[in-house]
Amino acid sequence: MTEIDFFDVFQGQVAAFLLVLSRSSGIFFISPFFGSMNVSYRLRALTAVAVAVLLTPVVVKMYVIEAPATVLLFAFTVVREMFIGWLIGLVGYITLSAINAAGKIMDMQVGFAVVSMMDPTTQQQTGLIGTFLYNLSIIYFLITNGHHVILGALTESFRIIPLDSAVWSQSLPELMNDFTAGIFMNGMKIALPVTFAILLTNVGMGILARTMPQMNIFVVGIPMHLMIGMGMVAMMLPFYILFLDVMFNEMYAHISIALKTLVP
Repeated sequence: MTEIDFFDVFQGQVAAFLLVLSRSSGIFFISPFFGSMNVSYRLRALTAVAVAVLLTPVVVKMYVIEAPATVLLFAFTVVREMFIGWLIGLVGYITLSAINAAGKIMDMQVGFAVVSMMDPTTQQQTGLIGTFLYNLSIIYFLITNGHHVILGALTESFRIIPLDSAVWSQSLPELMNDFTAGIFMNGMKIALPVTFAILLTNVGMGILARTMPQMNIFVVGIPMHLMIGMGMVAMMLPFYILFLDVMFNEMYAHISIALKTLVP
């Protein structure tokens, strides 16, 4: 009868759990919904532990996991696994940052730039339109099971990048730079209807100012900007939902591309 070394079994199981927990906890730092600042750190930590408990048996069946030989190597591996989870959340955060950028542009055009409120998800001062669009995107993200996709991407990452096997790729910084450049482009696409409508309004007011000098354009212009701006926001909402579909599908594709850059 072969003897079972319970210490080796225990060491492998504990090491696997800690590494899975490290990667799982990465998405709770910055990813949409899971990394929201209005969710307590204790709840996020407990959720990360629960996800790790569920995923560890699945990961152990995929391949044999051996703990690094030294404590220093194990700490380095923990940081590397946490970076993979953080990378998944970062790609999602970059995608939703375009909505904040669009909101700031529209707030400035409409006249809400001087009015700001605290966004509980990011703990930053944001405008009224930006906060509305961002909260609407989070609701749509949950309705379309985007949080399930994030967890699915985390689970798939263990198949794409086995534990303690990720390698640094020189193409990753360039790839993240391309993703970040999309913040401004997508933000301008969202804000374009409001921006164009306000531009036409300013052109019309300029013509009125030349033809009717006695009219106080500043008194008329402020409420007109508000009315036209809010009307355009209301008109663009159905198209905004369609654009969110495109953005979220792009986000899921970007997560897969980013993970494949770390494949050994």
